[in-house]
Amino acid sequence: MAASGSGGGSRADNGYGSQQPRRRKGPGALATAYLVIYNVVMTAGWLVIAVGLVRAYLAKGSYHSLYYSIEKPLKFFQTGALLEILHCAFGIVPSSVVLTAFQVMSRVFLTWAVTHSVKEVQTEDSVLLFVVAWTITEIIRYSFYTFSLLNHLPYLIKWARYTLFIILYPMGVSGELLTIYAALPFVRQSGLYSISLPNKYNFSFDYYTFLILVMISYIPIFPQLYFHMLHQRRKVLSHTEEHKKSE
Repeated sequence: MAASGSGGGSRADNGYGSQQPRRRKGPGALATAYLVIYNVVMTAGWLVIAVGLVRAYLAKGSYHSLYYSIEKPLKFFQTGALLEILHCAFGIVPSSVVLTAFQVMSRVFLTWAVTHSVKEVQTEDSVLLFVVAWTITEIIRYSFYTFSLLNHLPYLIKWARYTLFIILYPMGVSGELLTIYAALPFVRQSGLYSISLPNKYNFSFDYYTFLILVMISYIPIFPQLYFHMLHQRRKVLSHTEEHKKSE
């Protein structure tokens, strides 16, 4: 669940950076057309969220509680990322089903099981922190996939995809962790999603403890992914520069 984060490529970057797609035969014409449409729609959706944030900020003159202005489209388009698991399962995208499912579900979990379910955290500035990070990341990522599928990838988008994660990834992870932390006292007080004994299934579950374990899991995962993405950045952008020099 930690270090949460695709349409036309790998999600091993947690959505904040990138991993170089594996070289293999691309999708057929029909699958390519579908993926282009999917990525265009997702790009447009996250642009709607970005515009909504800016308009709400200009109208209110404050960045506090901007979540309510983009709550519905955020839930819709973040949940729409679940289709990316099917893209991998059906083989139209060359990525790991397990890894993609892990990364997509981590964001869906934060969207629904934390931010939606614990109303008290929706006014926290930490929510805006990860929403802004997600929004910028997804606009770039889905644009990257769209242009890649069309074989017309502008260098600026490629550079942004492999560079802005340096700031966006820690920003998003910080927002996620702070939001989960802010939810803890309310989850403990309400017993949200917890199951106590005795019951006919002889099973117990403490959602409060589960959230703490989720936060702890960020510790080993975040550094690994972050340094992996830095390595990928050097590899991809240096290759691009060498290609330019050879032309």
